[in-house]
Amino acid sequence: MIQKQSLAALAALALVTLTSTAPVQAQAYPAKPIRLIVPFAVGGGADILGRLFAQKLYEQTGRTVVVDTRAGAGGNLGAELTAKAPADGYTALFTTNSIAVNMSLYPKLAYNALTELTPVALVANVPLILTVHPSVPVRTVKDLVALAKKRPKGLNFGSNGSGTTSHLSGVLFGDLAGVTITHIPYKGAGAVMIALLSGEVDMGFVGAVGATPHLKAGKLRALAVTTAQRSSALPDIPTMAATFPGFDTDLWYAFFVPHGTPAPVLAKLYEEIQKAQKDPTVLAAMARDGAEPRNLGPDEFPAFFKKEVEKYGKLVKLAGAKPE
Repeated sequence: MIQKQSLAALAALALVTLTSTAPVQAQAYPAKPIRLIVPFAVGGGADILGRLFAQKLYEQTGRTVVVDTRAGAGGNLGAELTAKAPADGYTALFTTNSIAVNMSLYPKLAYNALTELTPVALVANVPLILTVHPSVPVRTVKDLVALAKKRPKGLNFGSNGSGTTSHLSGVLFGDLAGVTITHIPYKGAGAVMIALLSGEVDMGFVGAVGATPHLKAGKLRALAVTTAQRSSALPDIPTMAATFPGFDTDLWYAFFVPHGTPAPVLAKLYEEIQKAQKDPTVLAAMARDGAEPRNLGPDEFPAFFKKEVEKYGKLVKLAGAKPE
């Protein structure tokens, strides 16, 4: 009888232990330093914003967040390292929507972002601006379409490189407008801006940060932003969607972790990211870069990410883009 009672007590204790594991796990996290992989060069937008979030996460949790810059292969090197890391919440990836583009742009990847990574939080997005050199005699998107139809081989656009969102935005524009515009790839946003300012290219889809000073100085002319809504930083510029409904491209920033990371850890990490995002320093940095705060978490972000992979997959195919 005593033995049966002891067994029953042990079973009850085991049940209590099992049912209480998840809350304890969430409360204990983080219990050691977190490695935040940024798959782009030091000094770029992802690196700057990623380091800012890392600092805020440290201030909130008391645990060091080590930024590990792993530039290479268009962001794939860092993404692969994250995908293969232990799924315990102590390795995270801070990246851009290049991770969605790369699923179709690269014919062979050593990881699958849809099955080996879990989206945690989409924190910001930056519109691209359809910008023209002042010598191009247009004031609106409709003007540009009309001019392109008159000069089917006379207009060109510069991009940050084959397969980038600046390239794919141009492809989408040409497809929806039914016009052909010659694509001229450059090595990075800085080179595109120089080409635009000199009149070497007629137009380009460029980041708000790089374009804004030149727009204010009258050295470039803005026709539209690529996001579905107007930019709060540039409220007077209309959207591409106003002319072509459904047009929606941008540059977004987000956190991912290895697939299989426990749900309580995901929830805790997302909670801390949300707190950091609301910090005045983070909000000021976003505003300075023309970024809009976004708030998609573990419940909504996976579906959004899947749609982004599908959207850019179609554009990569349409463009015939190849990795550089």
